[in-house]
Amino acid sequence: MSASYPHPIIAREGWPFLAVTVLVAAATGWLWSWWSTPFWLAVLFVLQFFRDPPRQAPGDSHSVVSPADGRVVAVERSRDPYLERDAIKVSVFMNVFNAHSNRSPVDGEVKKRWYNSGRFLNAALDKASLENERNALWLRTPGGADVTCVQIAGLVARRILCYVREGDVLARGQRFGFIRFGSRVEVYVPPDATLVAALGDKVHATSTVIAKLPRHA
Repeated sequence: MSASYPHPIIAREGWPFLAVTVLVAAATGWLWSWWSTPFWLAVLFVLQFFRDPPRQAPGDSHSVVSPADGRVVAVERSRDPYLERDAIKVSVFMNVFNAHSNRSPVDGEVKKRWYNSGRFLNAALDKASLENERNALWLRTPGGADVTCVQIAGLVARRILCYVREGDVLARGQRFGFIRFGSRVEVYVPPDATLVAALGDKVHATSTVIAKLPRHA
């Protein structure tokens, strides 16, 4: 299945940052030559941070794919605080060297969206799940399974972007948002789902399967 990809290789959220850093580097190079080196390094950082490569979603409609690039920092049975149910939580931490585009973990309809203002603790900490600024989506798959996907701001991240609303229908791997400068994304799946991801795994948005939904869903 090919994920919807409406933007170029560099995420649109990065265009203003890229334009500013290129202009500053070029102006500095014109005025002071080699003094522009740090600014060109900044351009390279912006390019790698805002890269947004197209990805292919593996598996079928029962596959839950990673919503973000990063490292799995939690895989545990937990309580979904949004749907108030028992669930399995998979948390992916994104550092500043990961791509920060967020993709839908499943095929599904957005049943509800929640936004909570909060703190900006290190997103690698467990308490960031409940204390930091966050945006959550309740997704219902065509098979009737409920999956919750939560964007969580981090220590440096100060902007959560989400472009979908209640009633929108997403495909696995479809881009729905972006978090700037280090953050965390969590997925709550039904307690009878089969885990694929393990603690410490490096995962890639869309292309890494993190769980399998039960076949009755």
